[in-house]
Amino acid sequence: MNQTISTPDLRPQPGPVSRSCILALDLGTTTGWALRGHDGLITSGTASFRPGRFDGGGMRYLRFTNWLGELDRLSGPIAAIWFEEVRRHVATDAAHVYGGLMATLTAWAELRGVPYEGVPVGTWKRCVCGKGNSSKDEVVAAMIARGFAPATSDEADALAILHWAVSTNGGIDG
Repeated sequence: MNQTISTPDLRPQPGPVSRSCILALDLGTTTGWALRGHDGLITSGTASFRPGRFDGGGMRYLRFTNWLGELDRLSGPIAAIWFEEVRRHVATDAAHVYGGLMATLTAWAELRGVPYEGVPVGTWKRCVCGKGNSSKDEVVAAMIARGFAPATSDEADALAILHWAVSTNGGIDG
């Protein structure tokens, strides 16, 4: 069955208030996040989902689920989510963590009817830095040049993904 889905206009609206709260994520044990609120204000940071010494294997994913819910409750409702789509991991553990976080994120979003999409690394880096294979330092520098002060490359990546989502209307214009 074919279904036509209209995508919401994610560009900031003229005037003091933006209409939608959007979230960008750089998934990993230390997840970078950037959120544009309803008022157009952008906040960002990192959240650690490193397991504790006595945690079971699923605890990081439960904490991630709770964190998403709290972010949605305090800043939302979240209207759309973009995340870094990684197609190749150097380490097996990193691939497993990424896959688990992505599965948790997509299930969380599906349950709430929140649209989500992975953005290939080269796509958002090309938009922000002018080349798809930019280094971590170049991404951080690009975000600083845009007026942000990312504390880590994970936070800078999330800000860059958010910048890509807003400037290309979620890939529709770019």
